[in-house]
Amino acid sequence: MAEMRMREALRDAMAEEMRRDEAVFVMGEDVGVFQGAFKVTEGLLDEFGERRVRDTPISENTIVGAGVGAAMGGLRPIVELMTVNFSLLALDQIVNHAAAIPYMFNGQAQVPMVIRMPGGGGHQLGPTHSHSFEALYLQVPGLLVACPSTPADAKALLKAAIRDDNPVIFIEHESLYGAKGEVPDGEGEPLHFGEAAVRREGSDVTIIGLLKMAQVAEEAAQKLAEEHGVQAEVIDPRTLRPLDLDTILASVRKTNRAVIVEEGWPHGGVGANLSTLITEQAFDDLDAPVQRVTGADVHMPYSKRLEQAAIPHSEHVVSAALATLEGSL
Repeated sequence: MAEMRMREALRDAMAEEMRRDEAVFVMGEDVGVFQGAFKVTEGLLDEFGERRVRDTPISENTIVGAGVGAAMGGLRPIVELMTVNFSLLALDQIVNHAAAIPYMFNGQAQVPMVIRMPGGGGHQLGPTHSHSFEALYLQVPGLLVACPSTPADAKALLKAAIRDDNPVIFIEHESLYGAKGEVPDGEGEPLHFGEAAVRREGSDVTIIGLLKMAQVAEEAAQKLAEEHGVQAEVIDPRTLRPLDLDTILASVRKTNRAVIVEEGWPHGGVGANLSTLITEQAFDDLDAPVQRVTGADVHMPYSKRLEQAAIPHSEHVVSAALATLEGSL
């Protein structure tokens, strides 16, 4: 095992897959000479040259559209959008083309591309650069959606995404790029989509968190154990399409309680979807209503204190978990 930051794990995944397959290439704004807005593509231009590490004009609709065409033509593009909010400018290409073309061509055309998008708040980037759009892309048939929370998962999931014949929305949280973690030595194996991780075993309540909120969920579980004697089980879905609902339901049937934590807005969010699935399929196992902890239903403030107030923290998760246990402690 080697310790590395998430940005380094992502870079290694791309480099290894580019060495493995000549059809894989990277394209996006500032991915070459500048080595990426978050330095994820550092060193790739030097190794693979301009033909396979392509700086593009500032036009997200064009970048993704060119990626769709390249994928249909037999290549495997990794498209980097500088931040997730810029994907709104490419929604036509993502939803009406990348996601729909395999269906419209009855499987005779494939779109094996990865669209990498950093998102999330906490960096005082204001309301237009702090979005959490997991729920937006979760809704679209034909897209796979990955949300890694550790360097090891980021590397293994990105390798799997690059090899997959479907278009993949690969969401990375900006606050996690510098996070360190153990990553298996060597090239390692891709991680199958649709396999959740049980980050912590517990018997009293299930806490489900994704991206940075997976770490917040673990912090909350530690506080629950130390301060309240509550043993929380923490589930990290890792991918939202496909979703490993079996692991989530098995945990809920063991603990009889569930808390879902996400950074996105509450209405129509990932938590709303998961809460419905749990209630539909494990209603008789629940001893309390499913609790949701979400970002505030506001545009992200620029003020640091207000921004932090709009983002879930471990104390919010602890309160939600204790609410499910009210009367039983």
